[in-house]
Amino acid sequence: MTALEPRDAEVTPPTDDTDSVPDGQGVLGRTHRALSVGIVSVVVLIAFEATAVGTAMPVAARELHGIELYAFAFSAYFTTSLFAMVLSGQWADRDGPLRPLATGISAFGAGLLMSGTAGTMWLFIIGRAVQGLGGGLVIVALYVVVSRAYSERLRPAIMAAFAASWVIPSVVGPLASGTVTEHLGWRWVFIGIPALVVFPLALALPAIRRMASGPADPGAPPQPFDGRRIRLALGISLGAGLLQYAGQDLNWFSLVPAAAGAALLVPAVLGLLPRGTYRAVRGLPSVVLLRGIAAGSFIAAESFVPLMLVTQRGLSPTMAGLSLAVGGATWTLGSYVQSRPRVEPYRERLMALGMVLVAAAIATAPSVLIAWVPVWIVGVAWGVGCFGMGMVIASTSVLLLKLSAPEEAGANSAALQISDGLSNVLLLAAGGAAFAALGGGAVGAAHVASGASGSHPGAFAAVFLPMAGVALVGAWVGTRLRTR
Repeated sequence: MTALEPRDAEVTPPTDDTDSVPDGQGVLGRTHRALSVGIVSVVVLIAFEATAVGTAMPVAARELHGIELYAFAFSAYFTTSLFAMVLSGQWADRDGPLRPLATGISAFGAGLLMSGTAGTMWLFIIGRAVQGLGGGLVIVALYVVVSRAYSERLRPAIMAAFAASWVIPSVVGPLASGTVTEHLGWRWVFIGIPALVVFPLALALPAIRRMASGPADPGAPPQPFDGRRIRLALGISLGAGLLQYAGQDLNWFSLVPAAAGAALLVPAVLGLLPRGTYRAVRGLPSVVLLRGIAAGSFIAAESFVPLMLVTQRGLSPTMAGLSLAVGGATWTLGSYVQSRPRVEPYRERLMALGMVLVAAAIATAPSVLIAWVPVWIVGVAWGVGCFGMGMVIASTSVLLLKLSAPEEAGANSAALQISDGLSNVLLLAAGGAAFAALGGGAVGAAHVASGASGSHPGAFAAVFLPMAGVALVGAWVGTRLRTR
């Protein structure tokens, strides 16, 4: 789950003076109602895609003979979204969020159609990459909408609403996706979702045009796109893709794309993220770093949960997806907890606690590789982990906007999402490489073909246990979020 979680009109963006708006004018008050419903609908679309596609992915990889490329199907999305995030940040700061948001939703739907009609695994992965372009444009644009249209007092509430929008998709998505996959085929999961694009477009875009569009400073001349940052963003995407390729094809020749990827990636990351991010400097750099650690460790682990349950415990795609469904509710609960005004003084402590819960959940999940451990343990563990993620992800968004000037909201939001997406790519690459090195692809393929139980649980343990360690590092970073 990702809280994917989650800039173009004719009015002057609101300033912090909107903090004086009466409490009755909340995110669903007269002023913000249409905008809130519209942008939350966009998040619902992203959430439904994530939960439904994740359930159908094991079957799609099997039928396209691409189990060994399973991690690519996830990381391709994040790789291209890295470039789109930087582009969206500049585009939104320059012209407003409306155009990048509309373009992103359109690309998102087009990518789903490409994957749903793919005849080979690589064509399927290309479709996922197009989805990533759309998703990267959308998520940064949404953050800029929040920074412009909502006061600092209202931002925790709208971030909690973003988290709440995952509840129904988390419950309905796996069930619907599993049922469609089993009775109609996995392709209809991808082909059917684009129909949901129409409602968010019709509802969100007019409200954004009224309340949050146009440049941050309407009186200033339009700033040109920063070619250097766009080149760095392209370097991140290419570098991450090369590292992912090298990790999946483990041989001596893989050192060449690995070295090329690192050469592209390192200077690009240093140029796009706040100075001191990887030293966990207090304040904004640690906020950005924690977002990457939290999202990367959690998504890298979650991506392998359905595959583990299908291939090692014999669950159907529907049941494997439903084992994670409780996470939608607990993620929302965690986000709700962080939104309460009375917990504001303790936000940093809650975030550190949240990362401890995430680490515990990831470490517990592979216990189902032991035959006598009940499968429901995964659901319980993931519910706990999602509660922690709800507190952490929403809080990083709140802290980032709090530490950003209005004219920097796009660039800083892009940095936050780059950290999120880049960590997803790198940790998925690492997990996928470990999985492949220990025979995971062969185990999955053999199980699907014969119905036999998997014989190499170490391939899955090699994904989950290191990610639990990464999450524990995040708990330490959570102690460095205060600026003083």
